[in-house]
Amino acid sequence: MKYIEQYRNTEKQKEIIKEIHKYGKLINRNVNIMEVCGTHTMIIGKYGIRKLMPENINLISGPGCPVCVTPINYIDTAIELSKIKDVIIVTFGDMMKVPGSFSSLEKEKANHAEIFVVYSPIDALKIAQDNKDKKVIFLSVGFETTTPLIAQTLKISKEKNIKNFYILAGNKLIPPVMEFLLREKDTEIDGFICPGHVSVIIGLSNYISISERFNVPCVISGFEPFDILLSIYLILKSIKENDCKVINEYKRTVRENGNIKARKVMYEVFDVVDDEWRGIGLVKNSGLKPKDKFLDFDAEKKFKIINKNSKEKKECLCGEVLKGKKSPFDCPLFEKICNPENPYGPCMVSSEGTCSAYYKYERK
Repeated sequence: MKYIEQYRNTEKQKEIIKEIHKYGKLINRNVNIMEVCGTHTMIIGKYGIRKLMPENINLISGPGCPVCVTPINYIDTAIELSKIKDVIIVTFGDMMKVPGSFSSLEKEKANHAEIFVVYSPIDALKIAQDNKDKKVIFLSVGFETTTPLIAQTLKISKEKNIKNFYILAGNKLIPPVMEFLLREKDTEIDGFICPGHVSVIIGLSNYISISERFNVPCVISGFEPFDILLSIYLILKSIKENDCKVINEYKRTVRENGNIKARKVMYEVFDVVDDEWRGIGLVKNSGLKPKDKFLDFDAEKKFKIINKNSKEKKECLCGEVLKGKKSPFDCPLFEKICNPENPYGPCMVSSEGTCSAYYKYERK
């Protein structure tokens, strides 16, 4: 299809739903399809796609929200940094309400901490240039989509010899956590709807190795409801034909090799490291930390704050939700105690969080 209007054609959507039901009957067993993109999670909820599926086709949400998987000790560190004299914390808006062990950035801002919300790391750099008597720390959180721009911001900062700008590194990579979940006990994933925005950067190669090793179909999807329906159909067709491979449904945006320049600047600035994912644990080769030549911008090295008292709330099931083992409806806190006005866990905070999507679109 060539034009966006064609992706919103009701008749075409009805046709593909019929095909999904046909393959659901042909496969005749439960099939778990996981999306690992928060925007896909929201679209599935908003357009009632889960309700359109055959009974044996389960759409489960994975760790597709960078805010949701940011570990609690990272939040606690950011809060402690905000209490230091002459420090300005700069962050994306979704981070403000994420609960740490005892507080949140929103609460610290209410207590007069200097915390600014921006749309771009370049804005954070400008705040540093405008406040040379302050130490400006950008909370560097995100997947492959936002990381190249953060890397470029550090390069600019180095070139301009800006001495009061730092990042608290928390960037993560999606393919390693997909592989981690496939190895996880009690997690049954029969196919992946792969994230469109991330795939614009990384292309297809990382998914190919996952698909071949685990015999799981991976379909890179766009963001129209038809994109997701078509991706589900392609996964089911691959399973039925036992031809598990990577399919690029989002060809209008994603290229086979991704964005080579973006990846180049990303790995020029960052090294790949093992990293902690909130609710999931340590995932090998899934995080990014500044290379040695950029360590002058690393807030963790500069301020050396160690959190020994970080504490997860045991009642919160966000970890199980992020692994696809539970749905928000399984959590005893959902809606009753945990809601967007009073988020108990990170999955309720972000606009891309699974619990937030279920609360907004899928409550009974």
